[in-house]
Amino acid sequence: MLTPRSFFDLSQFEHADIFDDVELVWETLTRLPSHTVRAFGLAPEVLSEPVEQLRHLVSVSPEAVVEPGAQLLGPVVVGPQCHLAANSVLRGPVILGRDVYVGRYSEVKASIVLNEAKVPHLSYVGDSIIGGNVNLGAGAVLSNLKLDWGEITVHVDGRDFRTGLQKLGAILGDEAQIGCNAVLHPGTLVGARTWVYPGACLRGYYPPDSIVKVRQSVEVIERKA
Repeated sequence: MLTPRSFFDLSQFEHADIFDDVELVWETLTRLPSHTVRAFGLAPEVLSEPVEQLRHLVSVSPEAVVEPGAQLLGPVVVGPQCHLAANSVLRGPVILGRDVYVGRYSEVKASIVLNEAKVPHLSYVGDSIIGGNVNLGAGAVLSNLKLDWGEITVHVDGRDFRTGLQKLGAILGDEAQIGCNAVLHPGTLVGARTWVYPGACLRGYYPPDSIVKVRQSVEVIERKA
């Protein structure tokens, strides 16, 4: 239930080997830094260098579009047919699959984004894995750090999994749809094809093929002079 292949179809993802033999899907993120630098022919030991020394490690497919003003801070790997809009930010280590869109003023940090996913319009993705053909509504936030900066625990079906991670955002299964201004708190898991209503604030595990609804109370009163 918590393996990578329970969230993603990896058959067409160029970097699928990063998920090999991973039992708990979020553990993949611990491999991301070393996997990304190896794409540049470098040994993982370079990760001990100051982060500023790695910012030049940027690989962009010749079939990708990078608009003026987009900022790529390596190590970053951008696949074919990706589109990075003006004022978008990639802050490595980041891997984008094929045909990924990152919109204006959206930031993707230390994350893996699978093929055909969309992160448009004022969104933040931190330390997360976004499945294929996922769409984030405008202003969606995948939060990656607790207020007390403590270890992040993942809650699934009444069981707590200690991750050993201080930073962990969300895991979004293939074809998940996240509504505008939704906030997914650290360690949130959303199954494949699940829809999340706009404005939802989530934590924990949400199974595949579900709809996560938000019911707000609205009161209208007379406006007095």
